[in-house]
Amino acid sequence: MNDPLSEFRLDGDIAVVTGGASGIGRTVATAFAAVGAKVATFDVNADGTDAYKVDVADEAQVRAAFAAVVARYGRVDVLFNNAGIAVREPTTELTLANWNKVVAVNMTGVFLCAREAARHMLAAGRGGRIVNTASIMGVSGGGLYPNISYQATKGAVVNMTRALAVEWARQGIRVNAIAPTWVRTPLTRAITEKPELVRRIEELTPMGRLAEPDEMVGAVLFLASRASAMVTGHVLAVDGGFLAQ
Repeated sequence: MNDPLSEFRLDGDIAVVTGGASGIGRTVATAFAAVGAKVATFDVNADGTDAYKVDVADEAQVRAAFAAVVARYGRVDVLFNNAGIAVREPTTELTLANWNKVVAVNMTGVFLCAREAARHMLAAGRGGRIVNTASIMGVSGGGLYPNISYQATKGAVVNMTRALAVEWARQGIRVNAIAPTWVRTPLTRAITEKPELVRRIEELTPMGRLAEPDEMVGAVLFLASRASAMVTGHVLAVDGGFLAQ
């Protein structure tokens, strides 16, 4: 029997990570490289040899960046579709401009990157794996603070994951998602700097704490690797038990 741990490796795979300049994206990109992948990161703040400055809500930029990756490496095998933003405001005070900003990145951006990755995966005839970043806020009502644009778009990511998984299953492209709890990243800094809010989150989480970016790696790697060969359309909560309640 082959070493079962080898199924978690990405040797020779070409992986794209969006939102790869910081937080979960940067941590996962580093992990992908450590298990053998060649990694290209997309981010509005990217700057480097294997980093592409990309606004995922801009169709032309997304298409150009994927084309550049394919021109350099020949194909795309894995997409970690992770870029996201949040505007936490009471719904009655949320402007249409801010609503549209979150929708553009969190929903349209996920669609554009998934679509472009799949086009190249289909053209190469090798299939592929797409892992989207959803959220526990995409499958629950939240309640600690108003965050309607984030919750609505992450809910869309959940069902987009299922729909794309069904559409592309026969073509060898698997689509799954992780649903993280609150993770200590730049995106959540406004939350983690409020001790009372952190304590409330800890009280509501069975494991009693927030997550760290490196605690997302195992779930993403599983879904992005051959270890999950029979898994598609699944949303894997990485939440310390929050959704089990």
